[in-house]
This record gives sequence, C-alpha cells and structure tokens, in this order.
Amino acid sequence: MSIDTVVYFQVTDPRAATYEIANYIQAVEQLTTTTLRNVVGGLNLEEALTSRDQINGQLRGVLDEATGRWGIRVSRVELKAIDPPHSIQDSMEKQMRAERDRRAAILTAEGTKQSAILTAEGQRQASILAAEGDAKAAILRADGEAQAIQKVFDAIHKGNPDQKLLAYQYLQTLPKLAEGSSNKLWIIPSEVGEALKGIGAALGGSNPDPRSGGGLFDEEPAKQPGS
Repeated sequence: MSIDTVVYFQVTDPRAATYEIANYIQAVEQLTTTTLRNVVGGLNLEEALTSRDQINGQLRGVLDEATGRWGIRVSRVELKAIDPPHSIQDSMEKQMRAERDRRAAILTAEGTKQSAILTAEGQRQASILAAEGDAKAAILRADGEAQAIQKVFDAIHKGNPDQKLLAYQYLQTLPKLAEGSSNKLWIIPSEVGEALKGIGAALGGSNPDPRSGGGLFDEEPAKQPGS
C-alpha cells in the first residue's frame, strides 16, 4: 500500500536535537515509516482504509514517546491518502459495483412489491365500490318497480274497473307470458278463467255461468239416438 503521511512536530530542546541525534528530521521520517508499517501491518485492508483516526492516534503516541529524548514533541499525525495496489483497487471497485447493484436490486424489488400491494388494494377497493354501486342500483330499481306497481294498482282501484275491462287486460297480458324460448311452462291464474267467462258473456250477451246454457261457453246438447 502507498500511504502519504504528514507529521507535525516541534523542537522543545535544541541541545538534545543537536547532540542526541545526527539529523532529527530524517530520524523522525524513518521512525514514522517504521511505526506506520507496524501499525498498518496488524490491520486488514478494510480496517486500514476505515480506521484513520485509530492509526493516527497510535502513530502519534509511539512517535511522541520515541522522539522525546531527542528534544522533539510530535503534536499531530495525519494520513493524507491510502492507496492500495491497482489489482486491489480493481477488486474493490468490482465489490463496490456489486454492492451498488445489490442495493439497487433490493430497492427495485421493494418498489415492485409496494406497487403490487397498492395495485391490489386499489383493485379491491374498486371491486367493493362496484359491488356497493350494483347493490344500490338494484335496490333503487326494485324500489322504482314497486312504486310503479303500487301506482298502477292504486290507479286501477280508483277507476273501479268492471269485469270486462279486467278480462281485456288479462288477454293483453297472456302473450307476454309466453315470450322467450326458455319458457317451457307458464301458469295462468284462476282469475283468468273467470275473466274469460266475463268476456264470453259480454260477446254472447248471456249469463257467463256455463250452467245457464248461454254465452260463449254454451255447448249444444248431445242428441240421443233415435231422437
């Protein structure tokens, strides 16, 4: 690794700096290099790249203790740059790209999941609203039909119709009972027979009761043999 380091120090004892060491500047530089190798050598690559404050503190402690007898005080140590070899840099870049891709895939999947949840929730709400609307529409249609039937019923009773009019209305309704190909069986109310008797009586001008022998429903008596 290539590490660029800056050491700030000052001479506190000029005599010791002059006589205790031949060249204190060169000595501080060599001591810094040796100490830095020892400190960084005990760390892995990730720790070396992320533990600058720890490295600075250890360097300053070791340098300040070693240079004290030279009349020098180390006030500060800074790591300006830590550059791994190119092969390591390529591997780190690949790792960072893979990590970014992984995070992007997670975010994309999370977004897709939230979108699916919101879409399903929206469809569920729409289905609920549509069902509620259909129910209300059916209720309103039923209420309208009930009111229409009630009005027709009231109008008929207010008009006090006679038997002939009711019979005519029954005849108008009979064709509608047979409409549709699915109508295989249909039932005529008993009142229709009575109404038809009324029509027969009206057309024939006689008593609608078949027992009276007159009207539309009269039958010719069967003749006895030899009569």
